[in-house]
Amino acid sequence: MAKNISTMPQFDHYAIFKTGGKQYQALEGKTIAIEKLNAQQGEIVTFDTVLLRKVDNKVEIGQPYLQSTIKAIVVKHDKGPKIVVFKFKRRKKYRKKTGHRQLMTIIRVQSI
Repeated sequence: MAKNISTMPQFDHYAIFKTGGKQYQALEGKTIAIEKLNAQQGEIVTFDTVLLRKVDNKVEIGQPYLQSTIKAIVVKHDKGPKIVVFKFKRRKKYRKKTGHRQLMTIIRVQSI
């Protein structure tokens, strides 16, 4: 069953930016968990690698980046969910189980 496009959320003001090798969607007031930044809690950070920006009905696409920046405030530093790494070789009595939790920074977007 196909979804009706009119029921999908429409955002008038958003941007897509790149940090830590990943791309994120920025909405004003939205909280995002990104790769760890070297910034203190409460500090304002700017992202200048903006790939796309939509303001009202005008869409700007960077080639490769736009001149505009995104400003956000650091809410806190945290760790992501635990990922289990299990190595196993059959008939060799080799089993190794380790875990990993990625460090991340929680930010709240202030302006696009």
